[in-house]
Formats: sequence, C-alpha cells, structure tokens
Amino acid sequence: MAVRRGSERPKAGAVASAARSTHARDSSTTASTQRKRVREAVPYKLLAIDLDGTLLDRNGEAKAVDVQAIKKLKARGIKVTILTGRLFSGTRPSAELLGIDGPVGCADGSHVVQVKGQKTLLHHGIRGRAADRLRDSLERNDLVAFLFAEDAIVHDERGADYLPYVRTWSTDLRYAHRVTEHALWDSPEGMTAVVALGREANIGRTVADIQRDKSESMQVSMFPFRRDPDKSREASHWGMVARAAGGTKGTALAWMAAHYGITVEETVCVGDWLNDLPMLERGGRSFAMGQAPAEVKKAATDVLECGIETGGGIAEAIERAFGRGK
Repeated sequence: MAVRRGSERPKAGAVASAARSTHARDSSTTASTQRKRVREAVPYKLLAIDLDGTLLDRNGEAKAVDVQAIKKLKARGIKVTILTGRLFSGTRPSAELLGIDGPVGCADGSHVVQVKGQKTLLHHGIRGRAADRLRDSLERNDLVAFLFAEDAIVHDERGADYLPYVRTWSTDLRYAHRVTEHALWDSPEGMTAVVALGREANIGRTVADIQRDKSESMQVSMFPFRRDPDKSREASHWGMVARAAGGTKGTALAWMAAHYGITVEETVCVGDWLNDLPMLERGGRSFAMGQAPAEVKKAATDVLECGIETGGGIAEAIERAFGRGK
C-alpha cells in the first residue's frame, strides 16, 4: 500500500526539525538580519545544497539549468557539497551527476562520506544504552521500525507495506526476520537513524521515552502521514525518526568549512524544509526555495523566486551569491 505523497509526507530527512523535534536551533532572527547586512562583502568559497525539494523535484530529478549552473561554479574553483536527509546510497547518484567526489553530508549531518572511495569521515550513531532504551520502547509500543545503518535500511515483514515511504532515504533495502532482534542494535558504530511508524498515541509514547533521557543522547521528532488518502484523519498514521544527538545540517556545514580551510561565513547554502533550518541559520548566506514554509524563509538571509516545480532555484542562488562568472 503506497504512502500518500504531498504535504503529509515529509521529504527525506525532514524529520530532524519537524513539529515536535527536540533539536534546538542555535540562531535567532537578529543574527539573520546581521548576516544580511554584511553578505555582499564576503567572497564565498563553498556552496552546500539540499536534495529533495531543492535540487530534486517530486520525481527525484534535477533540472538541467541547476546542474549546469553548479558545474560552471565548480569550474570557477568554488567547492560544492550536498547536505541531505538521504543516506549515502540515495545521495551518490546526485553527487555523481554534479561531479562531486569530495565529502557530502547525509542523514541530516549524522553521516559524512567521501564520495570518491565511499569512505566514512564522520558518523553520529545510536548505540549502547541509548539503543537499548529505544529498542525496548519500540517493542513496548508495538511500532513498525526501520533501521538506517551501513548505508542501508533494514526492515521486516511488518514494514513491507511502508517501503514506498522509506525508500526515499535509500534504495538499499534489506529484509530481516525481526528488526528489533537485528545485530545492528549491538553494533559498535551504531545506527545512523531509526524510523518508526504507527498510531499517534504509540509514537508519542516512544518520543516521550526518548525525551525523558537525562543524557540527551538522542534527538527525535514525530510527524503525521497517511497510507490511504481516502481515510479520515483518525485513520492517519504517524512516524518518528530518532538520531544520535550532535549531528545536524548546521554542524555538517561547519565541518565542511573546516575541511576546506574556510570559515562558515564564507559558505552559501540552499534548502527548502525544516531540517534545513540549522544550515540556513548558520551559513554565511542562505537561500530558501520559493515553495519553502514561512519559518524556513524567515531563517534564511534570502528567499528565491524560483521553486522546485519550475526549477532554477539553485541557479538563481548561484547568480545572486557568486555572480555570473565568465
């Protein structure tokens, strides 16, 4: 049974800053205003882009105008990276399309991977006692769970109907007899993320279990979606995503800047959704796509005229931040 697409179906990784996220953003409207005053004087050296809703449309395709603009920018010596909610297997095709062989940030900053050689450079994983507490809560609340680890999504028979939903994050889907008994729960590297689906009350109880954790070792958010658009809201299902604390698109952007020996003020980023807020608030100059929610537009230094339906948003951001070039 397919999941309904649209406003009730968050894009890949959008859960990092959804309505009930425990993640606290570290910027303010005043800081955004100050950045607007100095943006024209900064020689930007790195462009970070989101994928779904920014480079990729609803069909997962990039518009030629944006691809060409990015390649021309790279030819000028400007570094380009991707910061996305997708796992690396879902990110790699876009990186290859754009000719990016350096590091990219996946799973909303929880996993940084060098495209060339596919080497992990940074990973925030759910492990140890945090993993045990999460597994116990998932079982107690009878939730359908998916494990995001080793660049794949592990599911069992209960999750089969939801695969059209979770495959947005990664195309590498692996079957297990029972997810909560999988060896990944005891992995030293930990899991990049855990997604759970079920009734709102059950999801809410697991979210509350995580939020009661005094060690603050995980961040979690929940969101509604419908498997059947003809059913009423009472028939709606809910989802949640748990990730290890410490990784956001904002921290990944700072990591990228340090990796290339530049400051965060010398970076430009483009995004469209709530999980992009940490990087939009942290980047030297940030652009919200035309179709972005008001909260996202408010966090960015600039709002683009172009939206994902028409394409050209990244090309517009490049021209406004870096100029036309030669």
